Amino acid sequence: MTNITQFRVRYQETDRMGVVHHSVYLIWFEVGRTEWMRQHGLTYRQCEEKGWLLPVVESGVKHSNSAQYDDEVAIETSYISDPTASFRFDYIARNVANGRILATGFTKHVCINRDNRINREATKQLKNLLK
Repeated sequence: MTNITQFRVRYQETDRMGVVHHSVYLIWFEVGRTEWMRQHGLTYRQCEEKGWLLPVVESGVKHSNSAQYDDEVAIETSYISDPTASFRFDYIARNVANGRILATGFTKHVCINRDNRINREATKQLKNLLK
C-alpha cells in the first residue's frame, strides 16, 4: 500500500546555500502521509471530526543526498500495520530527475481522544479503514 506524492522544492525550504534544511523532510513526510490517507478514503479532517487525533509518537530520518531549490521531489509513503495500539508510515524521498534517494524515514502514531488518552477502539476502526 504505497502512494507517491511529487512537488518542487520551495525557496523557503532551503538554507543560504540553496540546500534543503534537514527539518523539512519531516514536513514532506506529513504531506506524503496526508495524501496516502486521502487516496485511501480518509482525511485528517474526517479523523478529527470523529474525535480521533493522530499524534506522532516517534520519528526518524536518515539523510543520504541533498535536495536543492527547485528540484522535483517524490515522497513514497507506505503504511505499515502494527498489532499494537500504534501504526507506522515509512517514507522514501527521491530526486525525480536522477532517482537518487534523498532520505528515508518513518513516523509512528497512536490514536487518542480529545482527553489525550489512547483510543483503542478508534485505532481498530482506523486500521480497518486503512487496510
